[in-house]
Amino acid sequence: MLADRSYMRGSSFDSRRPVAVTLIIVLIVAFVLQALAEFYFGWTFDQLLALSVQGIAHGYLWQLLTFQFLHSTPWPWHVLGNCLCLYFFGRALEEHVGPKRFLQLYFASGIAGGIVQVLTTWALPHHIDAPVVGASAGALGILAAYTSMFPEQDTMIFLYFFPLRIKAKYLFWFLFLLSLYGTFIPYGPVAYAAHLGGMLVGFTYVRWGRNSRDAWDIWRPFRRVRSQRELVRTASRKRLLWRRDSSKPVDDLPSDEFISREVDPILDKISAHGIQSLTERERKILEAARAKMSKR
Repeated sequence: MLADRSYMRGSSFDSRRPVAVTLIIVLIVAFVLQALAEFYFGWTFDQLLALSVQGIAHGYLWQLLTFQFLHSTPWPWHVLGNCLCLYFFGRALEEHVGPKRFLQLYFASGIAGGIVQVLTTWALPHHIDAPVVGASAGALGILAAYTSMFPEQDTMIFLYFFPLRIKAKYLFWFLFLLSLYGTFIPYGPVAYAAHLGGMLVGFTYVRWGRNSRDAWDIWRPFRRVRSQRELVRTASRKRLLWRRDSSKPVDDLPSDEFISREVDPILDKISAHGIQSLTERERKILEAARAKMSKR
């Protein structure tokens, strides 16, 4: 339904704290508490809360969730890297898909990444069953979804503290191939299989999520395909892109005609260029459409 779309719920214009920012706060607080507990009390969380093949074999299935809230201590670079990824890519993604879909994607990426890591460690030789911690699988799932959704978007990254501007699709493939290589040939104490699993979920969620009945209907990563609108019941319609018939005021149009003439071209523009490309007039039209839908 039109009213279910994230940008029709008014979230783009209110001042509530984004879920991505709340998640960052939770991760930082969890890291500080973990570091304090380990340093001052000698508590360790690896056996029960960190992810491992041995833990899953013992039935500790909650590790697929809890490992995402732990990070390597005492150095903060691990948690800060994940938080920066969520800040730059998560907020933008949440604006387009809404907080509910954002959280679903984040935790689905994290859990899937954990499963891929466990299966890889169990199935492939010479893989050490070391405890796995970190939100990287979820964070990279968010990054993969964003870069799949906006492949041509210029993205600024820092390579050894040097800024580098590349297109989002190149960033995706660079990190994906790096994770794929590290999954089969580990070259450091990093859970590359978890990274790979998270990125696969993020890409798949966007790539094939268009068949769902909500905001994901409009996204077509790496290609432009006109999506179907549930509210348009006529079999044939003519697009009047960015033009309006002056014979009848917009406010007097029936809801279906208003959506077909005024809203659908804007949705096409969002699908092609993102919600940030809208003008102030187009945003007001979306607000007017949301108001019309609420009166039904």
